[in-house]
Amino acid sequence: MSEHRVPFFTTGVKVLCVLALAGIAGLVARFVFGLGAVTNLDDQYGWGLWIGIDVACGVALAAGGFTTAFIAHVMHRDHFHSVVRPALLTAMLGYTFVAFAVFVDLGRYYNIWHVMLPEMWQGNSALFEVGICVMSYLTVLYIEFLPIVTERFMGRVNLPGFWARLNGGIEAVLRFLDRTLNRVMTFFIIAGVVLSCAHQSSLGTLMVIAPTKLHPLWHTTILPLQFLLSAFAVGLAMAIFESILASRSLKHPLEMKVLSPLGRMIPFLLTVYLGTKFIDMVTRGSYVHLLEGSLQSYSWMAEVLLGILIPGAIFMAHRLRRKPAWLFAGSALVVLGVVLNRVNVFIIGYKPVYGDGPYVPAWPEVVITIGMIAMIVLLYRLFVFIFPNITAEGAPHHA
Repeated sequence: MSEHRVPFFTTGVKVLCVLALAGIAGLVARFVFGLGAVTNLDDQYGWGLWIGIDVACGVALAAGGFTTAFIAHVMHRDHFHSVVRPALLTAMLGYTFVAFAVFVDLGRYYNIWHVMLPEMWQGNSALFEVGICVMSYLTVLYIEFLPIVTERFMGRVNLPGFWARLNGGIEAVLRFLDRTLNRVMTFFIIAGVVLSCAHQSSLGTLMVIAPTKLHPLWHTTILPLQFLLSAFAVGLAMAIFESILASRSLKHPLEMKVLSPLGRMIPFLLTVYLGTKFIDMVTRGSYVHLLEGSLQSYSWMAEVLLGILIPGAIFMAHRLRRKPAWLFAGSALVVLGVVLNRVNVFIIGYKPVYGDGPYVPAWPEVVITIGMIAMIVLLYRLFVFIFPNITAEGAPHHA
């Protein structure tokens, strides 16, 4: 690894710190004064920006963890191992903040631990399935991250003064974890893939049971399948997206020999995803709503054009896939398309039967969401500086 050092605090990082502090201030107001003081939610609009962006989009964009792990470890495509750790870090932080966003959004947030009690389980509930799978998968992600922790600290434990007596014990624990995890990690990788597929699709199931509230352009019985297929595509796109951003920020070379082949898989996944949308529309006859000139019709067309057709064309062109700028543009558009899809399903296309007008987020909701995104980016940078997540030539030196 190169000894090149990159400063942690840059102008961009300082801006993120300000945004994160604003988000924390908004969170304090939420917990002190309640949901009504900081949101435009009511009895008809029980969820809004925090569920649509922080949870639904957060879950989808964290899909890079299980998609890259599946390709590299389950399919034994060793060529892609270098993107697994950054994607795993993104997934771990993403799911952690997804869980936190649910905690923030719940009126009785202090009861969130009830999902861990078997006597309170409801096996027929799609929301229960999402909750239990997210909780289980987050545990799996932390376990998958442990080898990175042991690699960072094993043989380097050197607590000073009074705490020095703990050095031997901590070192023994790290070596035990290192030996044990190497034997069982395959099980957790497979478990992570299964759990991810389960809850990615179940997020769509939540809206299948709301046929009178979701616009016909998105309400379909195969919405769980569409959510899962879009997660496959955006998982790979997100791995490319964050890898390019991290490389630029940390000033180390792009791994184009890995990212370009990864992008080659995306057009197939986008085609299958688009096929399900078109076949479903023809079957249900919902295509008539595309001509109604509403916000929903324009938003559906933007979702397909920007998030599927244009990036699909970029990734299919071999010449463009070999250029970092085009590769980044294609992956960013896929990410944008899936974000727009989740916003369409959970916010734009969602209208309660007795709702008074459309839901418009209050400014504290926006501040908190932006602040949480800033916190994720800051934590990602911090983890990269502490742990060997990115080990390409030129990556930050780890003390």
